[in-house]
This record gives sequence, C-alpha cells and structure tokens, in this order.
Amino acid sequence: MRSAGFGDPVNDRCPRQVRARLIDDREDRLNYDFNFAPVLANYPRLLEGAWVTIQLSFGAMVAGLVVGLMGAIAKNAGPRPLRWLVDAYVEAIRNTPFIIQIFFIFFGLPAIGLRFSPNVAALVALIINVGAYATEIIRAGIESINRGQVEAGIALGMKRAQIFRYVILRPALRTVYPALTSQFIFLMLTTSVVSVISASDLAAAGNDINAETFASFEVYLVITVIYFILSIGFSALFSAIERVAFSYPLSR
Repeated sequence: MRSAGFGDPVNDRCPRQVRARLIDDREDRLNYDFNFAPVLANYPRLLEGAWVTIQLSFGAMVAGLVVGLMGAIAKNAGPRPLRWLVDAYVEAIRNTPFIIQIFFIFFGLPAIGLRFSPNVAALVALIINVGAYATEIIRAGIESINRGQVEAGIALGMKRAQIFRYVILRPALRTVYPALTSQFIFLMLTTSVVSVISASDLAAAGNDINAETFASFEVYLVITVIYFILSIGFSALFSAIERVAFSYPLSR
C-alpha cells in the first residue's frame, strides 16, 4: 500500500468511488474538446471591436500627446500657479487607478450635468490618463537639453519659437520617444478596461461572445492574439515614425 502523499488525490486511503471520480475528472480535463467555430463565426464583431480599440487608442495617443506637451511647457515655463495646477493634475492621475477615473467620468460627472456616451467617456478618460504620464515624460526630455544649446541658438539670432521648436522640443522628443511610445502601447492595452462601462471595444466584444457561446478558453485566446497583433502593429508604426521624424544625427 502506498503512503498518502501530500497533494496526491489518488491514493490508497481514498474510497474507491472517490478515486474513480477524481480520475474521471482528470481525464475530462485532459480530453477538452477545443472548438473555435463559435468564435470564428463571430469574427465580424471581433473586428468591429478591434477597430473601436484602434480608434480609441489612436485618438487618445494624439490628444494625450498634445495634453502632455502643453503640460510639460507649463511646468517648465509657466507661472507658478499654473505649475501647481499641472502638478496637482499629474499627481492625481498617477496615484489613482484608471478604473476609478473612468467610473468618475462616466458615473460621477452626470451628477453635475456632464453626460457622455460609453465610447466618448472612455476616450476622455484615456486622454486624461495618458496626458498626465506624457507630461512627465516630455518634461524630463525638455530638462535634459543643455542650456548651452539654447544660448547658442540665441547667439545665432534665432527667434524664441525657433529655439523652442528646433533646439529644445525636437531633440527632447527624440530623447524620450522610446518611453513615450511604450506608454502609448500600454495605453492601447489599457483600453480593455473600458468595457466595464459598456464601451464597444475588443474586450467588450469578447465578453459578449463568451456569454453567448461559453467558449471562454477559445474566446480569450483569440482576443489575446488580436491584442498581441495590435501591439506589434503599433510598435511597427512607431518605428517607422521614428525613422522619418528623428533620422538626423545627434551630433557631428
């Protein structure tokens, strides 16, 4: 007779009926019948959800970049009250969960008369969220510019707008571009959270299909693959933009 080992459900001390049931359950798990047909039959809904995810992501990336750029300028060159305001915004967003932010926008703001559709509320929440992170990323890039480069631009007779555009902003964006694009890809993955307010993104489409087909493994495996493809696609797009926009040498 075998000694009863810890964690070994099939041993001689178990009643015969219990052992048989455990063995049957184990065989059922090993003989799981994968069926992707119900998932593939709903591929138009998955594509529609993926397209909404792309729209939310791209819109939030562009608008969030603008918000981040304005916030970084305000923190570096704005008056003190404006710097305090931007600091409060950044800290509030970075130290609260995104799901609470989106709940506040979708469920809280209607109390003061501001109502948004689920997709619009999701876009607003994503912009506000990524804008705070972009503010800090771009601010760090601007502060990395050597003061001597600015003085050289002044000595060359460049206007303030030219100095900011060519001497400060463009080199700063090149420096922080990898961190910025990583944040944008993380933003795209974060869009999966917006399904909690019934936004019609990819995760919401998957949840609906799973509720109808009960093919949880197949549904979420397919959605995982789609998110992976989207991440690779955005990475390729960002690499192409980097080659076009920042192809000049840093120094001679």
